[in-house]
Parts: sequence; C-alpha cells; structure tokens
Amino acid sequence: MILTVTLNTALDITYRVQGLRPHASHRVTEVTERPGGKGLNVARVLAALGHEATVTGFAGGTTGAVVREHLTGVHGVTDALVPVEGATRRTVAVVDERTGDTTQLNEPGPAVAPAEWNAFQGAYEDLLTGAAAVALCGSLPPGVPVGAYAGLVRAARAAGVPVLLDTSGEPLRRGLAARPDLIKPNADELAELTGSHEPQRAAQAARRRGARSVVASLGPEGLLAVTPEGRWRAAPPAHVHGNPTGAGDSAVAGLLSGLVEHLPWPDRLTRAVALSAATVRAPVAGEFDRAAYEELLGRGVAVTAEAGAA
Repeated sequence: MILTVTLNTALDITYRVQGLRPHASHRVTEVTERPGGKGLNVARVLAALGHEATVTGFAGGTTGAVVREHLTGVHGVTDALVPVEGATRRTVAVVDERTGDTTQLNEPGPAVAPAEWNAFQGAYEDLLTGAAAVALCGSLPPGVPVGAYAGLVRAARAAGVPVLLDTSGEPLRRGLAARPDLIKPNADELAELTGSHEPQRAAQAARRRGARSVVASLGPEGLLAVTPEGRWRAAPPAHVHGNPTGAGDSAVAGLLSGLVEHLPWPDRLTRAVALSAATVRAPVAGEFDRAAYEELLGRGVAVTAEAGAA
C-alpha cells in the first residue's frame, strides 16, 4: 500500500465555458466534480496504475462528506481521512474551451483545532505500519503548525518508510531539514527555497539542505532529477497543450510507483513525464489520458544523463 497525505483536501469543481471574458455572464457547458487536493490526485493515478493507495488528511462539513462519497467509487483507493469540525474547501477550475486556458480559484481550508491535529498524527503513525511509501502533499490548512511536514517526515523515517515531500514555502523549508527521501518542487518553488534560479545548481543546494533526491518540474521542459545515483533530464517530445491542473501530482504518482517497483531512475522519470503530459491532455483536471500515456511511455519521452557528479 502507498499512503498519500493531503492535509488540505478539496472538492475540485471544473466548469467549461465557450469563452471566458471578464465582467461578463457565462453559460457553463459542462460541470464535473471529484475529490481533490494533491495527495488525492496522486492516489487516484496510483490506483489507475494498479497500486493500492490509502488517502489520509482532513475532511469536514458538507463538502467533506461529498469528497468522501466520491472516494467510495474510486477502485483501489481506501479512505482514511480524519474528520474535522470545519468545512473542507472547494477549488474551481474554469476552462476556456476556445483557448484551452484554465483559471483556478482556491478557497482556504478549514481551521484545524489542536485536538484534531493530534488525532491525525496518531492515525498517520498507525497507517505507516502498512505502507510501502508515503507522499506528503500540498498546502497546510489554518491551525496546522508550519513545521508539520518535518514531524511527519521524521515519523516516516523512524518507521522505515520512504517519504516524498511535495509542498512549498516555509513548510518545504522546514520539512527539508527532516531529510525526506525525495522532494518534487517546481522551478519557482526550488528557486524560492535555495535562492538560485539555475535548476541544477538549486537542486544540488536542496540536497545539501537535507533531501536525498530532488526531482524538479520544469513545466513544458519536463523534469530534472538530481540523485545519489546520477542526474537526468526527461522531457516530452513536444509542448503539450491542454489543462495542466494535476500534472505535477501525476508526476508524483509516477515517481512513487517507480520507487516501490524498484525501477531505475530513467524509467521512473519516463513514467512521470508520460503521466504528466497525459494529464495535460485529459479533458478533466487531474485525470490522465490513458492512450496518450501509453504512447508517450513507449517512445515519446527523452531521458538524457547530465554531466557532473551527483
């Protein structure tokens, strides 16, 4: 089982409109909703790849109940969310069908009380006993300590469970000091963390600060991996047009599944880039296009070794 943690879960709502115009009324041509938040996205992709996934984090209020109801229909995903008094947030993606551009609106999460945070920590440590790997994903809701991920990383390491950290800002900075096995920032998050805008130099700096391996998302240019085993760049064959929401989460699923399957790094990166690009091509945010994924996995992703010692 792979465990994913989403402390700030969401109900993701996608509206499609023929053309998005400021200060105008719009007719919505299609509405979809699904369980959201980075770790839930990761779990859904893992399940589609044939891995058993368990999701934990917080869920509360009417929106939280809807999230949990939707999770019951996702084969291969087990709901271990911890209830809270506050209401789970909603995120709204508005897709302009004319241009393919997406506008994202994210609500704040519920305020988490100290007793609720303590209850989550106990549940998390219990879940680690059956986990092959754990992903700690996304933002922190109000009330959760800014150093929360550092403690969760340490608990995973104490249990002997490999841990991937995918967050940003101060939670990432503090979590890094707990020495996660892998972090997956984007280029802006990596630059904010290290002060360097050169991705390879910044990834090396992040490793010196505590990460065993760094996989940086470079947007249309793919991924850069700096690991103890070497350095690689992996990229799709061409720029992929579509909705990028959830593409980074699909990449995390590719990296996690490759880790538990003991794949070599080039194969992990090929899978991660193929999933990410196939997610951009999917009509619904956070899903992936299976046919595009298999095509890219077979022959579309270029992985090249980078010079220099890791």
